[in-house]
Amino acid sequence: MSYEFIAITMFAAMMVLLLTGQRVFAVIGFVGVVAAYLLWGEGGSEMGFASAMKLVKWYPMLTVPMFVFMGYMLSESGIAEDLYKAFHVWMGPINGGLALGTIGLMVIISAMNGLSVAGMAIGATIALPELLRRGYDKVMTTGVVQGGSTLGILIPPSIVLVLYGMIARVPVGQLWLAGLLPGLLMATLMAIYVYVRCRINPLLGPALPMEERNVPLGEKLKLLTAGILPLGIFALMMSLFLSGITSLVESSAIGAISSALVAWWRGRLTGRLWNDVLQKTLGITCMFMWILIASLCFGAVFDGLGAVKSIERFFLGDLGLEPWQVLVLMQLSFLIMGMFLDDTAMLVIVAPLYIPLVQKLGFDLVWYGVLYTITCQIAYITPPFGYNLFMMRAMAPPGIGMSDIYKSIWPFVGIMVASLIIIGCFPEIATWLPENFYAK
Repeated sequence: MSYEFIAITMFAAMMVLLLTGQRVFAVIGFVGVVAAYLLWGEGGSEMGFASAMKLVKWYPMLTVPMFVFMGYMLSESGIAEDLYKAFHVWMGPINGGLALGTIGLMVIISAMNGLSVAGMAIGATIALPELLRRGYDKVMTTGVVQGGSTLGILIPPSIVLVLYGMIARVPVGQLWLAGLLPGLLMATLMAIYVYVRCRINPLLGPALPMEERNVPLGEKLKLLTAGILPLGIFALMMSLFLSGITSLVESSAIGAISSALVAWWRGRLTGRLWNDVLQKTLGITCMFMWILIASLCFGAVFDGLGAVKSIERFFLGDLGLEPWQVLVLMQLSFLIMGMFLDDTAMLVIVAPLYIPLVQKLGFDLVWYGVLYTITCQIAYITPPFGYNLFMMRAMAPPGIGMSDIYKSIWPFVGIMVASLIIIGCFPEIATWLPENFYAK
């Protein structure tokens, strides 16, 4: 049996086992360890243990629990709810204003947390019930929450970009700066779409009644300060890191400590909150680590089979494709895998295979990291098997069915595909900021 056929068999076995509903890390790790044992005997069976040792020695992994803790501390302490009240007061008089405020909330939540699931949880539990109560169209608002949640892995401090930087050996600071403008571009396009639709048909997003608009200016300004605290933490953390004063791990620790101090200062740091935040941080961090351990083992077997060289030879030699054609096929493969895997699993399985190929084709790895994150999120919200669609169904209030969720997402999928094409055709949108910052 050729090594190429073994690699294909491993990948096919992994996809089939995922359809059984087993946990992602268990399937990936099982296929990797069994394949290693069958290929290389008892020594190969130790590859799973070796992957675990490699992970715990990976110093930048300390950033993951810090960023997750920071995001949960800011969101669970009620600061996200305060932010939405501020958007409610300032944007309410505009048709579709609360939906526009929800997109703004998602941008700030992304800067607070860096995980799409956190943005969706806050949007579905805080924003969506209020939008429905105000008479907003349920299909449009459901799409707003799902589309806005995708910004979580693109706008810094994105945890997925941190993991991509570790695997691709690309500075995380460059990746964060590269993701900033594309993330704001997508948020702007989503806001324009909502504004235009509600301008054409005001019934989709009615303005607040006049009696609710009469809020004293002092109260409006007080609510506006709710957004200063998380943005201040973000600015402090990013400025210290990008200026070289602190390392990435030190900056993440500053963000975590600052978020706890903000919750304490606002009188919300209770024992129950502390316990909830620590439990959720531990759960998310362990999930990341199990997936990484399993995927590193799987990737090591793939690499040992020479799969990277085989893929290069297949695309560039056997098929004779142009670099852009190969890049499009790679992104299409992410869309397919996104139906079964989360972004972390896709990254650590496929990145060791694709990143050398991207370098061989002459593309910029920082720019490709942005394309990867956008493509993953498109896969997450694309019917019929998008990961976030089922998550949304679990969190959505009564009255929103699966058909509503499917219908709601297509305009935002179109916006994200358009953003992907724009950034693909104009790489400077992603590369201009990191190139100019680090040049100075």
